[in-house]
Amino acid sequence: MNENETRRTVIRLRDIRKIYHIGDQELAALDGITTDIHEGEFAALMGPSGSGKSTLMNILGCLDRPTSGSYELDGREVAHLSDDELAKTRNVKIGFVFQNFNLLSRISALENVALPLVYAGVGRHERLARAQKVLEDVGLGDRADHQPNELSGGQRQRVAIARALVNNPSIIMADEPTGNLDTKSTKEIMRIFEAMHEEGRTIILVTHEPEIAACASRQLLVRDGKITRDEGKGVVMDVV
Repeated sequence: MNENETRRTVIRLRDIRKIYHIGDQELAALDGITTDIHEGEFAALMGPSGSGKSTLMNILGCLDRPTSGSYELDGREVAHLSDDELAKTRNVKIGFVFQNFNLLSRISALENVALPLVYAGVGRHERLARAQKVLEDVGLGDRADHQPNELSGGQRQRVAIARALVNNPSIIMADEPTGNLDTKSTKEIMRIFEAMHEEGRTIILVTHEPEIAACASRQLLVRDGKITRDEGKGVVMDVV
């Protein structure tokens, strides 16, 4: 039996299309995406610029809605929820990591990590304790009082990962998380993602770097708004 057949499906996409209207022309950024992501998978989305991978990530992350098609997240249809319903779903289910870290520059690493808990209504004492714990989990417990400009790029990305983890989401979505990092920091960050995967988290990572994608347990190549290849771990795919 295929391993995925024994795992719960957390994301189910059926014929997802995203159409943009430019003047009197239609541009299909996504042109019929159908796939499943299973619990505990580490999936990498690859593709050249303009392929549709960022549009797909925005829909997966409940940051945007498709023009048509079905998107079930944990068994619930979310493709056509209202903005407020999408925001609630996003805040509960998904942790985000971005290429540019998206940290607030005037507050400490600890306060940056605790921010999602502010929006969730968690009291100050508990949210700071939880933020400290996840900072320790990513190896930055001793940098909690530092502001982002006092940290290296790799350290800032670890703060961003801690922020994504603080709500204990079931899914982590990362958009080019190593894009601004040197080789040493990239390896450190990928080790953290691999450790999260080993803990059973579902991870979806967008990258244009074949070597990064090859670390994932599954690689999806997006071209012209379609998934054109679906490979396992270790395959180095050319996206050009």
